[in-house]
Amino acid sequence: MDSNGSDTVITSKIAPVTRFKSDFMICVSIGRGRHKRMIAEYEWIAQQGIKLVELRLDYLTRTVDLHRLLGDKHCEVIATCRRREDGGRWKGSEEDRLMLLRSAIASGVDYVDLEGDIAHTVPRYGRTKRIVSYHNFETTPDDLAELHSELARRDADVVKLATMANCVEDTFRMMELVKNSDVPTIGICMGDLGTPTRILQGSWGSPLTFASIDSERTMAPGQVGWKEMLRLYDADNINADTNLFGVIADPVGHSYSPLIHNAGFKHQQLNNRYLPFRVPPEDLDFFMENCQRMGIKGLSVTIPHKEEVMEYLTEIEASAHEIGAVNTIVFDGDKRRGFNTDYRAAMDCLMESVEHDASSDEPLRGKTALLLGAGGVCRAIAWGLRQRGANIIVTGRSPARAEALAASVGGNSIAWENRHDPEVDILINGTPLGMYPNLDQSPYDGRQLRAETTVFETIYNPGQTLLVKLARQKGCKIVTGVDMFIRQAAYQYKLFTGKEPPIAVMRQALARAVNPAQTWDATEADNADQDGDDEES
Repeated sequence: MDSNGSDTVITSKIAPVTRFKSDFMICVSIGRGRHKRMIAEYEWIAQQGIKLVELRLDYLTRTVDLHRLLGDKHCEVIATCRRREDGGRWKGSEEDRLMLLRSAIASGVDYVDLEGDIAHTVPRYGRTKRIVSYHNFETTPDDLAELHSELARRDADVVKLATMANCVEDTFRMMELVKNSDVPTIGICMGDLGTPTRILQGSWGSPLTFASIDSERTMAPGQVGWKEMLRLYDADNINADTNLFGVIADPVGHSYSPLIHNAGFKHQQLNNRYLPFRVPPEDLDFFMENCQRMGIKGLSVTIPHKEEVMEYLTEIEASAHEIGAVNTIVFDGDKRRGFNTDYRAAMDCLMESVEHDASSDEPLRGKTALLLGAGGVCRAIAWGLRQRGANIIVTGRSPARAEALAASVGGNSIAWENRHDPEVDILINGTPLGMYPNLDQSPYDGRQLRAETTVFETIYNPGQTLLVKLARQKGCKIVTGVDMFIRQAAYQYKLFTGKEPPIAVMRQALARAVNPAQTWDATEADNADQDGDDEES
């Protein structure tokens, strides 16, 4: 509606331009306070191969000089001047803002973004396409379809809705809106719950999605940097035939799983993508009942869903059932099959690291292992240790959970404050203590470590936790979370794809993330991969 509350619909005397027929594009939003910086970023991002930018005129702190901004055209441009109530920074009058938008159209910008309530006051002119938009930074309204219809009636070439996702269901409602729209539509849910909606716009039929110029300089909650969008997710090549995989967790932003799985898919030229899905516990039921609608073929499962997710599965492998935790799901038609790759990966790591009699084929038998924590990963490791004849002690900050886990594997539990008392051959940290960003925490006093103990850290971010550093100082044998993470992901990859995982490529992708300064030699990786394929996976 317009400012007077009427429902006037604009009718232009100039024939509308041809509707969107271009390929899906990633638009990079640029907002700087000075013309010089905005122009420099505009030119630079175009040199990187980006075909469309959004110039946020509301970010400029001085009078906007359109001739200066648009004098040299580096790529196509969306002109946007957002009000503060719509998440923008415009400080001038509304009259001046509307005049600026009209002037941008007269200057020949490719697209102009007009909020639905003012679109009727800015007539169509020339070949500038009209993005008629709605923004809500608090919620995703129930009447999305009605909102969409109203925006489309405002002489829109493209309808854009950007709303805050407060639950997983919001993202599915937005997906259905975009897929079913007869008008080119951009439908984005903001916040970390909505991240997948930004990445998957192209597969839903949207003409474009928005990305930030830097992952640290976002203009809306949940916005993804253009490098991630292109290099990590290859989002401009996602289509209706793309097989989707992902990790469900809460929180999920710290996960490196998308990095290593997507590296593997790209290396093997598979039309697959792996995304992060934040799923709060209260949304797990909805997500599990509806995720296949999004085209999801498989999932990695981590905190806090490894146990609760089992009730939604139709088949669970025997080991995962006995462990009582699942970290991998494969969807096969009506079948939802659950697996646990944590214990396999953990046992592989320990079998290689624990000192034992070379003549024995049971290196863990008789060893005493202390597990710090009683969550899903510890359940998996404890089960594997029991199968291999180890003596198990469990401790945790939840005594009831520690006692229950110990009882289930025929082990003993001790109070958390007594965790330094027993002499153990293997120390396993399954707690989040030491995980980013709490880098100065350790679940175990380094002074109590013995050189003869193998220390197994399940945290992989950071790759070198404080516990690992303390263990290294004591001369302990160490299994890092990175080791286990790569191995369990390799098992998952094979379950997802049926192919041998490119382990060296996956490991290298993780190493580059942990240490960005590390150089990358594609030829060397390809050669290394020939060896990596021989690893058990």
